[in-house]
Amino acid sequence: MKSMTKSENFPHFYRISSPIKKKILLLLFGGLSLGLSGSPKSQIRVLKQMADEWREIKKQNLIKNLHDLYGYGYIDWKEKSDGTCEVVITKNGIRHAKLLNLDNLTIDKPQKWDGKWRVVFFDIPEKERKARNALRERLRNLGFYEMQKSVFAFPYECQDEINFIVSLFEIKPHVQYAEMINATNESELRKFFGFL
Repeated sequence: MKSMTKSENFPHFYRISSPIKKKILLLLFGGLSLGLSGSPKSQIRVLKQMADEWREIKKQNLIKNLHDLYGYGYIDWKEKSDGTCEVVITKNGIRHAKLLNLDNLTIDKPQKWDGKWRVVFFDIPEKERKARNALRERLRNLGFYEMQKSVFAFPYECQDEINFIVSLFEIKPHVQYAEMINATNESELRKFFGFL
């Protein structure tokens, strides 16, 4: 591989539009996640799937895209004692991979509703306006009902997904999650979600 010079600081956040770059970054992130996974069964399943995905990328494309990701500061090289080179994902790369995962985030909808409303409410300071607006937009995109500007309702279990979003936007202390059985606007909620 050609050597590249890179700055120690990466103040810019490079948005990745190339499907191959996205795939490489997510596969590297998957490897990191694999190392953190406790279940051997899931590790084996994910490993097999990742190996197949790596094989689908042509060598020429892989090298070019790895160089680009290195230039963005999303990956780094670690030379091993045997002379081989290991590609590792950086903190910036992890953050971007999480954002790519966020774009694909969905909430499972069971066949039968359990009668509970999941409510997300927040009081995010003005200095965190971008994160507040991003949270609102994400909740709308996921299909939440906007009860007020900072109160959103959803009929299905979604606490893990909300925790993921607020952790990524670094606004966890300002966001609350609750389950509600009776709502004063029950018919409005039921109509919005097609339960009438």
